Amino acid sequence: MAVPKRKTTRMKRGFRRSADALKQPSYIEDKESGELRRSHHIDLKTGMYRGRQVLEPKGE
Repeated sequence: MAVPKRKTTRMKRGFRRSADALKQPSYIEDKESGELRRSHHIDLKTGMYRGRQVLEPKGE
């Protein structure tokens, strides 16, 4: 049976468990299209970011 050679410190244990406190990503309603999107991210459907055209819109 595998046995750890040294005791895991509180700091290392905390580093490992820190990912448990992460929250689900939040979504906001887009002002122009009304669809949900991540904040500070480009809207891939329209190609807009902060009121500017950054990418070409996706074609259907």
